[in-house]
Amino acid sequence: MSEFELLARPIQKWIRGKGWPALRSIQADAIRTLYDSNRDLIISAGTAGGKTEAAFLPLISQCVQEPASPGFELVYIGPLKALISDQARRLEDICQYAELTVTPWHGDVSGAVKARAKKKPQGILLITPESLEAMFILNGLQIPTFFASTRAIVIDELHSLLDSERGIQMRSLIKRMEMAVGRPIRRLGLSATLGDNKDLAKRYLRPNDPATVELVEGSGGAPELKLQLRGYIKGDITLEAFGDSEGTESEDAAVNLDEAAARAVASHMFSKLRGSRNLIFAGARNRVELYADLLRLRCEEENLPQEFYAHHANISRHERSFIEDRLCKGDLPTTAVCTSTLELGIDIGDITCVAQIGAPFTVSSMVQRLGRSGRRPGQPQILRQYAIENRVDAVSHLIDRLRLDTIRAIAMIELHVKDRWCESPLPQALHLSTLVHQLLSVIAERGGSSAKRLYITLCEKGPFTEVTPAIFTQVLRALGREETGLIEQSDNDLLLLGPKGEKLVEHYSFYAVFKTPEEYRLLHEGKEIGTLPISTVITKGSTIIFSGRRWEILELDSISNTILIKPSKAGKAPKFGGDGLGLIDDRVVSKMLDILHSNDVPIYLDRVAKQLLQEARQAFSESKLDSNKLLSLSPKAHILSTWRGDIKTNSLALALQSLGFKLAIYDGLIEITDCPEEMNIFEGLEAIAEGRHTNLFADSSNLVSEKFHPYLSVELLQLDALSCRLDQTCIAPLAQEILEQEDS
Repeated sequence: MSEFELLARPIQKWIRGKGWPALRSIQADAIRTLYDSNRDLIISAGTAGGKTEAAFLPLISQCVQEPASPGFELVYIGPLKALISDQARRLEDICQYAELTVTPWHGDVSGAVKARAKKKPQGILLITPESLEAMFILNGLQIPTFFASTRAIVIDELHSLLDSERGIQMRSLIKRMEMAVGRPIRRLGLSATLGDNKDLAKRYLRPNDPATVELVEGSGGAPELKLQLRGYIKGDITLEAFGDSEGTESEDAAVNLDEAAARAVASHMFSKLRGSRNLIFAGARNRVELYADLLRLRCEEENLPQEFYAHHANISRHERSFIEDRLCKGDLPTTAVCTSTLELGIDIGDITCVAQIGAPFTVSSMVQRLGRSGRRPGQPQILRQYAIENRVDAVSHLIDRLRLDTIRAIAMIELHVKDRWCESPLPQALHLSTLVHQLLSVIAERGGSSAKRLYITLCEKGPFTEVTPAIFTQVLRALGREETGLIEQSDNDLLLLGPKGEKLVEHYSFYAVFKTPEEYRLLHEGKEIGTLPISTVITKGSTIIFSGRRWEILELDSISNTILIKPSKAGKAPKFGGDGLGLIDDRVVSKMLDILHSNDVPIYLDRVAKQLLQEARQAFSESKLDSNKLLSLSPKAHILSTWRGDIKTNSLALALQSLGFKLAIYDGLIEITDCPEEMNIFEGLEAIAEGRHTNLFADSSNLVSEKFHPYLSVELLQLDALSCRLDQTCIAPLAQEILEQEDS
């Protein structure tokens, strides 16, 4: 039989109704694989490559052809509420032919919909990891009934979950689901950007038997790529910097240098993106607000309709949905200025161009973003990269003259375009914060559990395979300390939630493994437009930029955590905090070093970017950093070049700090700003090379980086950091390497 003939008649009818001339190769391969075996499957293809249909057309067909007993037959787990809602709409279109119920389940879905689903679980459940967590805690006894008939679990955006906090949480929940129903459940992963991580993805999907996981990849070459990296220098006062080539002086010369550069970037984006549909990734949320405001003002100055909108997690669901719908429908020109909120695969239709302000921290993130454009046949992918650097002169600091942001941006592009490489996760990480979360969750689900059963569930059979019995015991003791009070032991040796543990688990914020800060609600004429962290410094009468518009604070109620606002002509982007940076990989820094050594000039650089690259290479050569690992600027000021990624560079920096050195860290470089009285830099490196440095964690405050870290002991925090954020084994060899090159 052909792949089409294998599908159930209602699904065949749906395909004909869509007017498809044929199945895509990835869909045909997935159908054949899912019908010919019971093996797990990863479906990998670019954005809009047909992954969802490749998974669900055969799975829904099997539900029609072999009806099951009550329970959710298929479970789809997605990382975003918006993605859940989007996929629910797509599946409802298919399932109306198959007469299969589709139930989206997340925080914005009504209680009535969830109550009906709990009363009569059936069809397809689409759920976030946090909502699935809540289901286990609040309906633990019903879990076997809910998933008794589950044929398959579909995990979307698989690449974004590898070895992340939420990824580990999801693996734990899936294993707990399998243990509840007493059998393995087929797992399918959908991913757009796996790169060199195919084997890691297989291990994530089925850790104990990755060799049995099948991989189906989309065929056909990548779309044509058009890209440009534009350079900007803070303080440039020519109109050329603002996108005008006349070269006359700007009237805006007195403006703040940072804002002047931002205006220049915004002016260029306005001229190139206006009238089409685009995404601008601006990084931190305050930068999103800044650029959205500048672009909105340009629309007003030109007497044009507004088409530039801010999009980030603090903006209300209603506001975000408005922007997403406008992008998806495509009948009006729309550009979203966003953080990573639109990086993942919610369907927003055909995007003309992706803009990136500042160098990204990972190649995989850049590739995922770029994949949002060039989705239609014959349409190219377009990337507009913007690099903003400080103005320098002969006496400027070497770090500024090295133009590291520009060099990193070039390295990211080269690694994608020429090397076809992206980062791999760290499989040895302990994830102790997430382990604490899952410990409390399992105890709450079961009303109590023995330590042995917890270890079997979470470590022996679950995802925390790197956690030894000794470390597990330390974690339990930390949670049971009197001052912590999260768990306690009953007379029959069952572990129960302590008073503080019960209070923690009962709060809605518990379900997420990541931090969810307390926030103000921003209200305009009774309508919520979003939230601001309570840590934001804000007072009555002050002005802010939010959702790409300017507001004045009318009232601030600290009891109800609400802020009343009205439109204003003034405003400044607030500091949100919590915007993650990411760890730069060794290979990225190595590529940066290659670029500094090379004489090649990429054709995608504009005039200013070429100038920045030339300045960087000149500073690199003149400083002798191409041949010296240690550059002395003064008796107590030095530059150390590790030319390694963040993990190794940060590790050496911590060792130096433990000896009393003051420093700053950059891409592959450590700047020593002061030395202790009793030791110079050479003596410090010798001490580290010989293992004579003091406690690497002299300052333990920076060890608390994840949500449940505050409940762990300092020793456990150190173990956790060494498993994923630091590398103690590299410190002595790195110090010796710097000393040996200096001696030579």
